[in-house]
Amino acid sequence: MTNTIRRIENVIAARRGSDPGSSYVASLLAKGDRKIAEKLGEEAIETVIAAIDGDKSELVSESADLLFHLLIMLNEKGLALADVEKELERREGISGHEEKANRSD
Repeated sequence: MTNTIRRIENVIAARRGSDPGSSYVASLLAKGDRKIAEKLGEEAIETVIAAIDGDKSELVSESADLLFHLLIMLNEKGLALADVEKELERREGISGHEEKANRSD
């Protein structure tokens, strides 16, 4: 995980409980997981549109927004990107088809 992501995770954690009027992160966290999920979904759609449109700079920008909002959602749920990284490490070397078939949904 990059230092930039760790710093952003730390800022998000520090903003928890801050004044929602002065912090975007605090305002989003104060609205709860449903609003955070809506914003995450919005950013995901914008990322997909940028990918389809083929605008690389827009794709990078939207991907940054998507990752940022994912970090907020993970924080809201008491998780960190390191938890996601561990899951990816667990899956490494396993066929995607095999991994999906082994899920207990």
